[in-house]
Amino acid sequence: MPQPVLFSPFAVRNIKLANRIVIAPMCQYSAVDGCMTDWHLIHLGQLSLSGAALLTIEATAVVPEGRITFADVGLYDDASEAAMARTLESIRKWSDMPIAVQLAHAGRKASTEVPWRGGGQFSPADPNGWQTEAPSAVAFNPNYVPPTALDRDGMKRVRYAFAAAARRAAKIGIDAVQIHGAHGYLLHQFLSPLSNQRTDEYGGSLENRARFPLEVLDTVRDAFPSDRPVTMRVSATDWVEGGLEISESVEFAGMLEARGCDAIHVSSGGLHPSQAIPVSPSYQVPLARAIKSAVKMPVIAVGLITEPTQAEAIVATGDADLIALARAILYDPRWPWHAAAELGGQVKAANQYLRCQPSQLKSLFAK
Repeated sequence: MPQPVLFSPFAVRNIKLANRIVIAPMCQYSAVDGCMTDWHLIHLGQLSLSGAALLTIEATAVVPEGRITFADVGLYDDASEAAMARTLESIRKWSDMPIAVQLAHAGRKASTEVPWRGGGQFSPADPNGWQTEAPSAVAFNPNYVPPTALDRDGMKRVRYAFAAAARRAAKIGIDAVQIHGAHGYLLHQFLSPLSNQRTDEYGGSLENRARFPLEVLDTVRDAFPSDRPVTMRVSATDWVEGGLEISESVEFAGMLEARGCDAIHVSSGGLHPSQAIPVSPSYQVPLARAIKSAVKMPVIAVGLITEPTQAEAIVATGDADLIALARAILYDPRWPWHAAAELGGQVKAANQYLRCQPSQLKSLFAK
């Protein structure tokens, strides 16, 4: 049986990936004052033994008011840095999987309840809430408090916060940074004409709407070691008439590449409650394909990728270089093992687990 492309190696800048499977950032809403807890050690620890090639820490706020909820992870002070460092130290005793962090600011979608308690927005007066900020004073939906429009000083503060978080990430040994420019959060809010109604040089044309996200990329790239990757996650379309469209995202991807972005993770939606998403298996892969046709940097596809043959087809046909798993790997933390077994690939397993290799799959676990 030929070696499946899904289990062939790949490199992003200095990171050598054992295969084409990466674990997408998944919020756990289990932090205390921005600090990781034992839940994160359990959650990330099991995923670090999954056989995937890269583990990405959930959306990590660069300022307290950039958290989606009061229970989000942050990397904005010494306490949150120390908590993440402790988690990483424990995981790395048992796994050599590269670890990335997604740096984020939720913008107008911040100050909310955790999802399993409804996810609604808290008012700024609530103990678990605060005043949100965004490119323009346009609320996410009628039930949300309108955000404060960022002025130049506010934008400068946010840029510096991304840079400071990147420096903290480097200090504790994070292997790569992903900048969150998707799912309706702050940088996506700047990119979309639905949420960005500014009349200065940060609003209007795509060039203007892209200006602040590109400035954040520049700031993070300057702050993070040059031999480690900096990537960005984007929502390639808003799925709303008059919103961000794939043609603009293709153009934006070119801008990212020209500024030294090392890879682009292609998602969609999250910006507007009227979005009409045609959800089906691989529904976002055409968006990744369109961007890949226009750039040379690696492209990551995500979205209802659940079956090994489906994942193999995506990378084997060149629609994307890598596939990202989120809910599928929560459901099955050994998804890469099972995919390798089905496709005839090899996967790394911890020494403590080697004896569980099925007798009929004598080459499943790489030596």
